[in-house]
Amino acid sequence: MSTKKTIYIIRHGETDYNKQGIIQGSGIDSDLNDTGRKQANQFYKAYHHITFDQIYTSELKRTQQSVAGFVAYGHRIEILPELNEINWGIFEGLKGTPDSHKIYQAMTDDWKAGLLDRSVEGGETPNELQRRQKRGLEKIMTRTNENTVLISMHGRAMRSFLCLLTDTPLHRMDEFKHHNLRLYVLEYANDTFTIKERNCGKHLWI
Repeated sequence: MSTKKTIYIIRHGETDYNKQGIIQGSGIDSDLNDTGRKQANQFYKAYHHITFDQIYTSELKRTQQSVAGFVAYGHRIEILPELNEINWGIFEGLKGTPDSHKIYQAMTDDWKAGLLDRSVEGGETPNELQRRQKRGLEKIMTRTNENTVLISMHGRAMRSFLCLLTDTPLHRMDEFKHHNLRLYVLEYANDTFTIKERNCGKHLWI
């Protein structure tokens, strides 16, 4: 493993599904809306001076569109399916209703209670999500020539991934707050990840 690495992690920019309160998950391949494209451009303007050795995204368009500015100016992206959002099963593509919200709340309450092998019907459990993320992290960390990395991913997946990086128990994942196109920065040294920036959105207010 590399002895030192800096990882920038963003959640993708806003989509119309986000705006309308529709659950996306790994099975919904939505595009950024106008706000999301503006957020992506603001992030690029604020961080284009950083020379990223590699940019990783999930398979889903919204993560790739969130780093399009970097690609347009010569950066390459590598798509890692392991970074995909959690699968929300029968909830994907559905707008929230009082009944579905109750089911969602009950499920996330179960997860907070440590019942991490539970999922909504047809969906993915947090433990399944993090197991695939471990495979993705191994790929990233074995690239010893990549000292500065940008990862574009998804909200629930980001919470799980940050638990993985920081050795935080997975049932505490909701402690990692996130919003569209906000940034976490972590430094890896001496076999430990340290969070340097947490859910940072200062680039969105410039």
